[in-house]
Amino acid sequence: MSETTPLAIESLKHAPKTSGVEEMILRRWSPRAFTDRAVSAEDLKKLFEAARWAASSYNEQPWRFLIGRKGDATYNKIFDALVEFNQSWAKSAPVLILSVGEKTFAKNGNPNHHALHDTGAATANLALQATALGLHTHSMAGFDNEKIRKSLAIPADYEIGAVTALGHFGSVDTLPDPMKAMETAPRERKPLKEFVFSEWEQPAQF
Repeated sequence: MSETTPLAIESLKHAPKTSGVEEMILRRWSPRAFTDRAVSAEDLKKLFEAARWAASSYNEQPWRFLIGRKGDATYNKIFDALVEFNQSWAKSAPVLILSVGEKTFAKNGNPNHHALHDTGAATANLALQATALGLHTHSMAGFDNEKIRKSLAIPADYEIGAVTALGHFGSVDTLPDPMKAMETAPRERKPLKEFVFSEWEQPAQF
């Protein structure tokens, strides 16, 4: 088995087994290589049902998602706003999703300072559901914010979050060499002591 086969890369990219941590979390990762295989409407509905049940401040559910499927106008508008680097790999993804969060509470118009946090939580649910279905997501920040707002008529009261590519994992051999190197490198994460504190910059003890 070649080290660049999808099966080999999947195995490489899964996080190390960690006692008590759900396997789905360890299996989630963000590839850049996608096949052109379509994502079914049934699976798409499951993804957004998972997003729907994310926690949010005052149950506001401030998230909105604009979904584009390859060949439709929404997909083209999202894709056209991506920076060139992201376009070079995201062009193979069959689905592109834009997330936005409403900046005010519907009940009183007060600012909702946690809207993007909650939108991110919904996106994380979506990503984990995708993993459960044998799909992958890759969220990105590299796009023209104003261009995407204008082309998709996003109201000023909504803050733009991220673009997420969605699809089935493909061959890394389709990627340029620099991206291929990133795709075939083991994943890394900071140790808990660097971000879990009992006091500021004092690592919590477990």
